[in-house]
Amino acid sequence: MKDSGLSVLFQGNNSLRLLEGLGVTIGISLLSILISIAGGLVLGFVMASRFRSLRFLSRIYLECIRIMPQLVLLFLVYFGLARTFNINLSGVTAAVIVFSLWGIAEMGDLVRGALTSLPRHQFESGLALGLTKLQLYRYVILPQLLRRLLPQAVNLITRMIKTTSLIVLIGVVEVVKVGQQIIESNRLTIPSAAIWIYGFIFLLYFAVCFPISRLSIYLEHLWKE
Repeated sequence: MKDSGLSVLFQGNNSLRLLEGLGVTIGISLLSILISIAGGLVLGFVMASRFRSLRFLSRIYLECIRIMPQLVLLFLVYFGLARTFNINLSGVTAAVIVFSLWGIAEMGDLVRGALTSLPRHQFESGLALGLTKLQLYRYVILPQLLRRLLPQAVNLITRMIKTTSLIVLIGVVEVVKVGQQIIESNRLTIPSAAIWIYGFIFLLYFAVCFPISRLSIYLEHLWKE
């Protein structure tokens, strides 16, 4: 009699291996998100600056990142750099580089959109009241910027977490790769293992992304009060 497909989750340390794989996914995502937020804020202000040359260069960067699929960019960085420039990158390092480049571009455009949506008189009134530029951005611009930016930024963060599943194709042993290994090792004894393993991976991603979206809703309600 063949084992139940559900039993594959409880065999040996399969569940623990999946959780460890999720830890790799979260680690790569978190580092990429932090870099993206910091770099995106800088890029957003550059894209909204009065210097046309800076706006032009930042726009080219944004469009190049948007046009190229993340998978192609992963292959370009991981395989292309290694063969062309003899740079030895680990899969994790390549993943962080690629998702940071993508995240900075997308976050920068969100920041630019939030900045340009602010009424011009906000800047003029703050300066007329005698605020320095630092005080103006700290007490007037940034609080409004965060409120406008939050929903789109949370959407980008959850997209980045989910898109990290692509790194399985460059050999990084994250949660999807671990799932594939478990399915393959039980291919003959438990043919229905795939639906249970991938279902469990879905629940893991849901457990990570859902609280982030709920936190966004909570902060939106908090700032409206």
